[in-house]
Parts: sequence; C-alpha cells; structure tokens
Amino acid sequence: MKKMFSILIAATLVLGVFGCGNPKVDEKKDVATSKDTSKENLNITISAAASLTESLTEIQKKYEEKTGAKLSITFDASGTLQKQIEQGAPTDLFISASKKNMDKLQEQKLIDDDTRKDLLRNKLVLIVSEENKDKVKELSDLKDMNVKIAIGQPESVPAGKYGKEAMEYYKVWDSLKGKIVYGKSVKQVGKYVESGEAAAGIVYNNDAKVLKKSHIKQTFDEKSHKPIVYPMAVVKNSKNKEGAKKFAEYIATKEAQDIFLKYGFDSITK
Repeated sequence: MKKMFSILIAATLVLGVFGCGNPKVDEKKDVATSKDTSKENLNITISAAASLTESLTEIQKKYEEKTGAKLSITFDASGTLQKQIEQGAPTDLFISASKKNMDKLQEQKLIDDDTRKDLLRNKLVLIVSEENKDKVKELSDLKDMNVKIAIGQPESVPAGKYGKEAMEYYKVWDSLKGKIVYGKSVKQVGKYVESGEAAAGIVYNNDAKVLKKSHIKQTFDEKSHKPIVYPMAVVKNSKNKEGAKKFAEYIATKEAQDIFLKYGFDSITK
C-alpha cells in the first residue's frame, strides 16, 4: 500500500512539472515574443523627395529617440521613387514633392487612399553662384549671358517641372532652353551652381537655405507654376502600415512641422 502511494505521488509530481508546463517559462516566452513583434513593427521604410533630406533627417533622429523606432529613408527625385514603388520596391510611406507622382500611384491603386494627406508647401527660387551674384538679379538677366543654367529633369524632378513652368510664365524658356543643364534631382542642381558648373539654377526655397556658395536672387510668383505641395501616403503593399501611419501622424504635429519650417518649408495650414 505504501509502495503504491509513493508511486502515485511521484507520478503527480512528474505531471506537474512536464505535463502542465512551467508558467514562468511560458510567461517569459510570451514577453520575448511580444518584444520581438513590437520591435519588428517599429521598422519603417520611407521613400521621400530629395528636397526633404535635411529636415526629415533631423525629424528621424528625434522620432527614433522618442519611440525606439528604426527608420530607413531613401531620398531621391519623386519621379524616380514613384517608378521604384511601381516596380515593387519595399516601401511603407511615400512623401512626394509633387501631386502628379502621387496621383499616378493612386490611379494604379498602389497607395491606401484614406491615408493620403498634404503635408507641406514650398516656394521656387532662382539661385546664382558666388561669381555671378552681382551680375544676375532675376531670370531675364540670363538671356544675354553666355552661361549655363541648371534645373531638374522636368519629366522626373518636380522642381524641374515647376522651373520650366516658371520660365515659360516669364517668357524666357525659348531664349534660355539652349543654356540648360539638367540635374537628376534638385540636390544635384544646387551642386551644379555651388561648383560653378552653372551660373544659376532653379531650386526650392528650403534647398537654397542650406547651400553655402550661392545666393537667392528671385522668388518666383506662385502664379508662375503649379502649387508646390508635398503629399504623403501609406503604400498599398507596406508590411508595416500601422508604423507608417504613426510616423505620418507625427510629422503632421507641431513639433515636426516646426522643424520643416526651420528649413524653409511652409505649413500646409498657413
């Protein structure tokens, strides 16, 4: 009888340890899984217009410090980024410098329509090199000069498209188009002017503010080109839509908008 009783107790202990599991071990596994999932959800991939490089890089650091998120941002011409998304590039959030590029993605149902929102506005300006700062006051002065003028490729660089529109508005396109050197991004246009390869260039106001060896000579009338608006939207095939939405909400807050304003952008609500 005693022997039978001892066997029953031993069996009960074995079942308690191995059959029912260890709740503390299970709890640790759950916590670890939760943390891993949370960390994965914080990884956000962003495709953003080249003109946002300085401002969004500063915002990135602040957001990562606040949330623990890890942002991976690709800066390039909006047209180039649009094509990459069309080809299936892994992107969670797209921020364009042109409505046109976002419209094309929306037409193809490649973004979530309900997440699209206008984020910022910008101005278009004429910059001139250090060497020509006293020779050029406005766009028309370039007509009689044997110099190069830099603008972005109108087909893929929104600043180039706006620049061409402005030149047509001021009736100087025909006389200046033979002097144009085209950049693959608005940042490259700035480099052409800073290096002296071009005497002048057309860039965004925020780009001009971070350049060191050039001068703003003319701010173009907003009537001279289509409105410069930066829309953003979550990409349809995003693997982290919730993370993308949270970051999109953050960059619309006053804290983030103040950083954009510091770099020369205009709030969409102004």
